[in-house]
Amino acid sequence: MPNDVNSRLLHAADRFLGKDAAELTTQERAILQQAIDKRAVSRDPAAEFDEQLTLGQRLADGVAAFGGSWWFIAGFGVCLLAWTGLNLLLAGAAFDPYPFIFLNLMLSMLAAIQAPVIMMSQNRQAAKDREVSAHDYEVNLKAEIEIMALHDKVDRLRDEDMRGLILSQQEQIARLTGLVEKHLGTGAAEGESR
Repeated sequence: MPNDVNSRLLHAADRFLGKDAAELTTQERAILQQAIDKRAVSRDPAAEFDEQLTLGQRLADGVAAFGGSWWFIAGFGVCLLAWTGLNLLLAGAAFDPYPFIFLNLMLSMLAAIQAPVIMMSQNRQAAKDREVSAHDYEVNLKAEIEIMALHDKVDRLRDEDMRGLILSQQEQIARLTGLVEKHLGTGAAEGESR
């Protein structure tokens, strides 16, 4: 049985990908094997990727999602206005008088923390996109292989139908030839008898 599987894989590699089995990538070999075994390739790589996230990664994604939202921008704008307005109104008793050095320090620290967290989230999203893209390639390759296999099957069926049609025509021609010969033979016999 393993020999049969290997020979089918060799044939499929040559027929559908134009490669020798030794030249196949691991991914191509897996796809060909799934096509031969008539197994589905479809899965949800994004969901699988999300299931493997750690708490820190989920937190980073949440911070990045909130930090890139209009709610954050609006809330942050309100906080900045309240900070500067309160310090301007309190004038002599302000906890951060103009030019708002403490506010600048807080904004710098926020940017220093938020930027790497957003970058971690973007890197993870890029890895997720690569995984989804690789899965799309697998699905497309299997679909191509299946379409080529269907073309082969349709071609075989058409060839069998043509062969059957030709055999049927040959039989009909043979019968017609027999009838004509019989008719000519009886017509010649009648002519001789007259």
